[in-house]
Order: sequence, then C-alpha cells, then structure tokens
Amino acid sequence: MSKSILIDKDYLRLLLKIKSKIRSTQVRAALAANSALIEFYYYLGGMIVEKQAQSSWGDKLVQQLSEDLRAEFPEMKGLSRTNLLYCKQFFKYFQSVSTSPNNLTDQIVPRLVGQLQEDDNLDDIIVPQVVGQLHLESEKKLRDLVFNTPWGHIREIIGKVKDPNNAPFYFSETQKNTWSRDVLALQIENSVHSRQGKAITNFATTLPDPMSDLAQQVLKDPYVFDFLILAPPYREKDIENKLIQHITKFLLELGKGFAFVGQQYHLEIADSDYYIDLLFYHIQLKCYVVIELKNTKFIPEYAGKINFYLSAVDTLLKKEDDKPTIGILLCRDKSNIEVEFALRNIHNPIGVSEFDLTAAIPDELKSSLPTIEEIDNTIKYKIEKHGK
Repeated sequence: MSKSILIDKDYLRLLLKIKSKIRSTQVRAALAANSALIEFYYYLGGMIVEKQAQSSWGDKLVQQLSEDLRAEFPEMKGLSRTNLLYCKQFFKYFQSVSTSPNNLTDQIVPRLVGQLQEDDNLDDIIVPQVVGQLHLESEKKLRDLVFNTPWGHIREIIGKVKDPNNAPFYFSETQKNTWSRDVLALQIENSVHSRQGKAITNFATTLPDPMSDLAQQVLKDPYVFDFLILAPPYREKDIENKLIQHITKFLLELGKGFAFVGQQYHLEIADSDYYIDLLFYHIQLKCYVVIELKNTKFIPEYAGKINFYLSAVDTLLKKEDDKPTIGILLCRDKSNIEVEFALRNIHNPIGVSEFDLTAAIPDELKSSLPTIEEIDNTIKYKIEKHGK
C-alpha cells in the first residue's frame, strides 16, 4: 500500500475522525439499531466522496481505510473494501434522490398556484416559501425512510433501480409491506413502480375521498403472473385454478391487504345461480373486491357483467360498516378509450387492467430445441477444438 497515504497528515486526521465517529456511534446504539448503522454508512460514504474529490488517492483511499479500520475494530462488520465502496455509492445515489423533483411538490404547488392566480403579488410571496418548505419536509421524510431500511435492502435498491427518482417508491413500499430482500428484488425486476396505480378506473367519480385515491393506488396495470406457466390453448378457468394453486405469489402480486374469500363464489339471485371468478376482502380499504378474469381483449359488455356482480355483493354480502365493493376486471388486452367510455356512466367502482403470464413452450417446438446434454457436448467440442 502506498506509504504516501499512511504518513499524510490529512489522511491521519481523516482516519482519526472516522474512528471517533465509530466509537460515538457504538456508544449511542452499539451499531445495533439499524438507523444508526445506516446513518453511519451514509456519513462514511460522504467522507470518502469528499476526500477523493480533494486528493489524488483514488480507490487507494478506500483500500487503506478498510485495512486501518478493520485493524482498529476487528469485531465490527461492514468495513470491508467492498462495503466501503457501497457506502460511497449509497451517498452519491442518495444525493441524486434527495435533490430530484418530489411528487408531493409536483402535485400540490400547481394547485396552490391556481388558487393564487388572482393575486400575483401574493403568488410571488407565498409560493416560493411553500415550495421550499415542501422540499424540506419531503427530504426529511425520505431520509427517515432510507435510514430505517435494512442495509441489504438499500444495496438492492441502489444496485438495481437505475433511475434514482424511482427509489423512494421502493423504500416506502418496503417498509409499508415489510418486503423481504428477495421480494424486493422481485418487485424491482417486475418494475412494480411503473405499474402501481396505472389501471383505468372510475374511482374518482364512484368513491369518496380519500378512499378513491387509496383504491387507485391498490391497482396495477398490467398484472404480471409470471409464476404461471400454461400451454395454449388455455381457458379462464385454467388461469383461475393456477392462481389459486399459487395463492401466495398471487397475493404478493395483488399487493398488501388482500384476503382471499373464494373462487367461483356462488351467489343466488332471483332463483338463478351466478359465480364470481375470484372474491377477496381488502383489509385496509375495508371492502369486498370482485375479480373477473377474461382471457381476451376487453369489450364493453364485460363492464356490465362485473357491475352486476358488484351490486349483488353490496346487497347480499356487504355489512353496514363495509365500504362499497370494488371490481377489478383483468383482460389480456384493452383499449383505454373503450374502457373509459364503458365505465363513464357506471356508478359502481370498477378498474380494468391487463395481465401477463408465461406461456409454456409447445411440445412440437420443444422437440426442435437442443437438450442440455446437446448444448454441453457442443460447448465441450468447441473448447477441445480451440485447445488443439
């Protein structure tokens, strides 16, 4: 290791400062409290970024710090060169997140400006103050979210969520849903941030505030059932059965709060029998949720059928303290304009989303694909040939 770093007074002051920070952190929380540990990692990453910008040491600084800190604190984990590089990445990434436009500001400020349009002077005075306050409050909220997220989850987010503007969603949902690290990785892989709250609905006109906003955020578009592998042709009943067989993964894709009530749930109306594809109860929304599966493109008639089921559930099952029943219509494809027209004059809350699943490879195509053994033999042949 370069001796120029070891004898440099500036480096020695940096090392002593970090050691002091570690000791004070250990005293305060024994580094057992996650928030104290994450705050320390952020502090450490910031010091590394700052010092590298001021010197020509480059990555030699990280290696030397790792060796010296582990020598001083041999019982402490998280001081490896790899983890120090993650701390550096964490600090830089979080800086990008905290300075990016905030959704809360984007939503509130335009409304405020609209309200103050009539008085330009008042607008000039108040709006900048409100914008600044919102940024401060949202940044504090984000820091609290991040510092209370496990380090393994943070590494997953900063490593796989390429756009920092999308990171707050995963921090928030991780805490709200108590996602494990594996579940978080799956949600990132399936880009859940781009699907949440995207379904076409009539909730704004059929549900009271704030339930309409909450219900909107519950729905996704599309739903990804990549845990289902079905060989075409398959029927809606086949999809239902597979979803129930994989109910844990199905509930994970639906989101937190869904409790399964029944499949092909029987309703008797005017001496006729009707069967709801899938019936759930949503704990947070306090309402029944009717899910109808259509293995085809959306057509307006589907809205009428699920509307009928919602009226029936509200009459036959809904209790006095339950909120209005919500319908989710899942189709393989849809035209958003057609959906909007179909829902326009319906007074029951309905959302329409697409769903994707994995189609099994047909047997006739399977037979034309190479086997694992054939692939291995081809690779071995090429290696041997190249070696000769």
